[in-house]
Amino acid sequence: MALKSDMKILVIDDMATMRKIIKNMLQQIGFKNITEADDGATAWPMIQEAMNSPAPYEFIVSDWNMPQMSGLDLLKKVRETEELKKLPFLMITAEAEQGNVVIAVKAGVSNFIVKPFSASVLKEKIEKIF
Repeated sequence: MALKSDMKILVIDDMATMRKIIKNMLQQIGFKNITEADDGATAWPMIQEAMNSPAPYEFIVSDWNMPQMSGLDLLKKVRETEELKKLPFLMITAEAEQGNVVIAVKAGVSNFIVKPFSASVLKEKIEKIF
């Protein structure tokens, strides 16, 4: 699948600054259709609602560590849902959580990225997924 600039992307991070940084990077890469959520618990109903709409999310970029529902828990919910099984999911993790990568891979993550990262690294990871 080629990268489409209008691909519907959901960025999930409990830190507004981080969401802004990721959104800016995605825009630098050329994406325009970006929605934000501040937690897995906020994102999940958004994903479900979009799933049943004419315009479902086509890519999720989620932080691992969030207060109410972690990125891993969200990933598991996404993978347990038949219609979302193949939804590309990029997990963002802090350096200290790198050991969690194995857990994320087992849970079906498409790819992961370690903070801090640049737009070029993000682009590379996205290209690998698609």
